[in-house]
Formats: sequence, C-alpha cells, structure tokens
Amino acid sequence: MTLDSHGVEIAKRKRATRAAEEVRKQYAKQQRRKIRTGTLPSPNLNISIDSYTSFVKHLESSTRILALLGAGLSAASGIPTFRDAGGFWREHDATQLATPEAFAKDPSLLWQFYNYRRHCALKAVPNRAHVALAKLAAKKSEYLAISQNIDGLSEQAKHPPRNLQLVHGSLFNVKCTNSDCIFLETGNFADPIVPALELTEQYNISDARFPLKDIPKEDLPHCPKCRSLLRPAVVWFGEPLERSAIDRIHHWLDVGKVDLMMVVGTSATVWPAANYIHAARIAGARIAVFNTEKPGMDDDAAMGLREQDWFFEGDAAATIPDTFKEIFGSVA
Repeated sequence: MTLDSHGVEIAKRKRATRAAEEVRKQYAKQQRRKIRTGTLPSPNLNISIDSYTSFVKHLESSTRILALLGAGLSAASGIPTFRDAGGFWREHDATQLATPEAFAKDPSLLWQFYNYRRHCALKAVPNRAHVALAKLAAKKSEYLAISQNIDGLSEQAKHPPRNLQLVHGSLFNVKCTNSDCIFLETGNFADPIVPALELTEQYNISDARFPLKDIPKEDLPHCPKCRSLLRPAVVWFGEPLERSAIDRIHHWLDVGKVDLMMVVGTSATVWPAANYIHAARIAGARIAVFNTEKPGMDDDAAMGLREQDWFFEGDAAATIPDTFKEIFGSVA
C-alpha cells in the first residue's frame, strides 16, 4: 500500500467513525426527546418504543374506531370472568348454568347464581381501563364499543350510551319468561332483587361448602303483569343476540372505512366476536389487542395478528390506561 492510499484509507475510517458517532448522538437525542415528551411506553407495557409510538399516533389520527370489550376488562374490578369451560361457580360449570334449559330445570339455582353476580357487580367500581375507554368515547364521536360484559361498569364509568352497544344484555335488566308477555324492566339495582335472595357476609354463596337455599318458586322474582317468573335479561348460551344490537353494529360497519379496532380483555375466537374483527379488517382496520393471551400470527384467521397490528400483553386494566396516557394523561 502506498503512502497516499494509506492516507485515503485513514480518512475513510475517520469519516465512518464520525458518521457512526453522529448516528449515536441522534439516537440519544431522540430518546431524550421521547423521555421529555412522555412518549416512552410504561415499563408495564411489554412492547417496543417504535410499536408503542406507532400505535399512539394511529390512535390519535383515527376517526372511526371499533372496540370489542370482553370479561378481562372487568376482572381487575373483582368481577368473576367465567370465561372458559373451566370457569366454575360452586360445583357448576358456569357455561352450563347460563342456558334456558338450566333455568327451566332449576330457577332457584339460576336466580341465586345471577343474584350473586348482581351483588358482586353492585359492589364493584370501574377500573382505570373503563374510565380511559369512556374518555376515548367522549373524544372520538365515531367510536363504537361492542361490550360482551353484563356488569354495568362501562355505564358506571360514564361511557356515552351513543358509543356503547351491549350485546349480551345486562344483569340489571329483567324480563318475563312468558312468551306472550312483553314485560321488560331496565335499571333494576335492588340488592337483593327479592328478599328470599338476600346475601350476608356469613352466607358465602360462592363457596360450595355452604349449602344453597331451596327457594320456593313463589318467592322468586315474578312479572307484575302476568305473574310468570322473571329472568335476567341476558343472552344465554343457545340464544340469539338481539336483532337491534346486530343491526346497529352492521350499520356502523357499513358506513365507511374503519381506522382501528381494539380487542380488549377477550380472545374473540368464537362467533360473533371473531366475525366483527373480520369485518373490521375488510373495512381497512388495523387491530390492537389488549389481553393476557397473545393471538397467533395466522393471516388466514380473523384474530391472527399481522405485521401492522399491535399486541399489549397483560391486564387490560393496566395496559389500556398506560397506553392512552399520551392522549388523556394519567387516569386515576
């Protein structure tokens, strides 16, 4: 190597070193800016800075947002989820209790189960995720939340009704079991709903070691119009969703492009939840999942995460407010 060529090589190395140093400086400057402006994700969020930043930007710029809310949203508020076939209440599979056949066979058992759930929901308070989602609904007029929950916590968090569609009913609505009677009562917050169903601290109805009362049918809730038994106005397994709820969701989806769909506290693997995700994808939505379990990376599955989507692992009560803090600040 000649002296001249050696000098050229040294100069190249110096330029490369300066360029690398400049890249490091710019990166450090960028990180300092993110720290100052609060755009670093919370340590609770197991997600990269770039993914977090891209989601926040997309959320802020989105106009039409669809959310699917599942039982995991309310778990931190103390609401039992009963999400899987392994979800038991006392010795009963909860999914087998929530059927018309179970109610017809033993209305006393079913009313004690649902009165217990009403009691739990009335004692519960909305968590930070309920509040953050209610704030999002107030900020984004074309946002719609499809809630599979029946606990009333979204409503208690002041989630605007115009942006909320309950698809499984409410624990606090009751209706007549007589098909010829149209009686429906909404907003019944009595605890107990009838005296025979009263719960006490000494009588832990969720503990199978305590025997259940054998409540006579005449002491259970009855219709004030026809005197037939009342039942919770919730959708049981084997029953169709309310036509009005389905029509409202389909109409919202038909209006135009969907910017973002958030799946919160649910695996959304069964109909109609999976269908909503599929429809949102067709309408152009990117998907953000807030759940304890990560979906697969199968492009052929409605719920499968794709490269442009986001996954926030953990309890939605923490991940939702930690993610939304860039828009609303801290949620108490």
